Amino acid sequence: MKKQIFFLLALCTTFVQAQEFKQVPMINVSGEGKVKVTPDQVSISIAVETKGNKAIEVKNENDNKIDAVIKYLKKFNLAKEDYQTQRVSLYPTYDYDKKKNYYVANQTITVLLKDLNKYDALMDGLTEVGINRIDNVEFRSSKMSQLQSEARKLAIRDAKTKAEDFVSVLNQKVGKAINISDNSQTYYPPRPMYEMKAMAMADGAAAPRETLAAGEIEIVVNASVSFVLE
Repeated sequence: MKKQIFFLLALCTTFVQAQEFKQVPMINVSGEGKVKVTPDQVSISIAVETKGNKAIEVKNENDNKIDAVIKYLKKFNLAKEDYQTQRVSLYPTYDYDKKKNYYVANQTITVLLKDLNKYDALMDGLTEVGINRIDNVEFRSSKMSQLQSEARKLAIRDAKTKAEDFVSVLNQKVGKAINISDNSQTYYPPRPMYEMKAMAMADGAAAPRETLAAGEIEIVVNASVSFVLE
C-alpha cells in the first residue's frame, strides 16, 4: 500500500513539473525609435592655456585669465549652474627644438548656452578676456526627457509591428509582452553634425554673423521585446 501511495505521489509530481516547464510559444523581436529635433542649447568646452619658464608665473597668469573669464560669464548673465570648471592642470614639458624645459597650465570650463542666438557674442567676449582654446561643442535640447519618452514608445511600436509581420502568415496572433529590455546607448549628449564657419555679407556691410550650424540632433532608443503567441 505504501509503495502504491509513493508511486502515485511521484507520478503527480512529475505531471506538475511537466506542466510547470511547458514551453510557452513566443516571439522575440527588436524595435527602434528615432526622434529628430532642432537643438535649442549648446554646451561649449572652453580653455585657457599658458606657457612659461617658471611654474608659479605660468599658474598665476592662467589664474588671472580664468578670473577674467568667470567674471565675464557672470556679466553675460549666465546662471551659475550653467558653467563649471572641468579640468585644471600644470605640468612641465620639454622643447626639443630649443632644448629647454618649460611649463604649461590649462584650465577648462564647460558653458551651457541656452540661447543659440547669443553664441557669437559670447565667444567674442570670451576670446577678448583670454580664452585661447575651444575644445568641443555639443548640441542639446531642453525637451530631452519628452523626446526620449517619445522615442521609447516608437521603439515598442516598431517591435510590435515586426512581430505582427512575422506571424502574419501563420494562424497565430501576437499576444501580451512578457519581457522588455532597453538596449539603448547613453542618450546624452547626442552626437550631432555641426560646422563652424564665418559668413560674410556680399556687399561688405556689417551684419550679424552665423558661425554655428546647429542642424538636427537624433535621439535613438533600441528595445528587445518578447511577445506571447496566441
